[in-house]
Amino acid sequence: MEAAGRPVIDRLTPPAAIAGGSFELRGSHFTHEGETQPVVRFGKTPGRLIVGGSNRVVVSVPDEAAEGSVTVANNGERSEAARCSVGLVIAENLHPVASPAIDAEGNIYTTRSGSRGEKMPVSVFKIDLNFNVRPLVSDIVNPTGLLVDPDGSLLISGRHDGTIYSVSSSGQVEAYAEGMGVATGMAMDADQNLYVGDRTGTIFKIARDRQIFVFSTLEPSVAAYHLAFGPDGNLYVSGPTTSSFDPIHRILPTGEVEVYRRGFGRPQGICFDEKGRLYLACSYRGSKGVFRMEMEDGEPELVVSGPGIVGQALTQSGEMIVATNSSLYRVSGAGWLD
Repeated sequence: MEAAGRPVIDRLTPPAAIAGGSFELRGSHFTHEGETQPVVRFGKTPGRLIVGGSNRVVVSVPDEAAEGSVTVANNGERSEAARCSVGLVIAENLHPVASPAIDAEGNIYTTRSGSRGEKMPVSVFKIDLNFNVRPLVSDIVNPTGLLVDPDGSLLISGRHDGTIYSVSSSGQVEAYAEGMGVATGMAMDADQNLYVGDRTGTIFKIARDRQIFVFSTLEPSVAAYHLAFGPDGNLYVSGPTTSSFDPIHRILPTGEVEVYRRGFGRPQGICFDEKGRLYLACSYRGSKGVFRMEMEDGEPELVVSGPGIVGQALTQSGEMIVATNSSLYRVSGAGWLD
């Protein structure tokens, strides 16, 4: 039985956050009339209190947080720890502009994309299973979208020259297709046709024999298109425009465009889990992070809180690799596949 006045955490949402993101805690005895604000800690590291109340607090995750437990203390009393998942940095000093890619062995690929026309000393990195970050490619300007094909080659879109590159495991680079405009997101269907988003408004289809077709057209994006095939065989596309109420588009195999859902701020990285649920990096109803949606009439649910998220990928073990505009985080233990 809890001691009188001791803080009690009943519920914590969302299940995960990265540095700069926030958790909302619901419970009781967080504050008492006339007393100081509570202290919320991640392990031994205090967070920054955003909202403080007797039964609700909102706390920001500090950069130093590494432990997946939260406590609330006030008036000399401390709550039992509540479990959460705090993202751990696995790579810094990057510049991803889209989701990372993960190969069959679990290696992670990401970019240092640079500003338009800027050639970086290293533009694509490979992160192995021990989270060692190694240079992979140095001669692609503005690498954007990443995709591992069924043969294990890494496909990279270059928005500077409109070329899709194929990179072998040893780092050998060759052109896969050219003339893709401002090439950004990519996805591959079950027949291994490649789809590429030109952010000026075109979705290209590249057949296995490298023939190129205009598959569909959309409103131009101010940043990048992000593409993923859903469990229904349709292509789903996100991409921020000048609106703050952007849609996710669903493109049928015929190339016909539908609005799947609307109401997102700066929608970016998009992917699906093994249960066919959609994950989207965006802002929604005042919150920022990665949201999850059931395909049929599911309300978006915030599953990772955090600023500056441009994309995410799910590993075979159910962890999430989250890309911000400067870093990669590993987020585990949050039950992505529940």
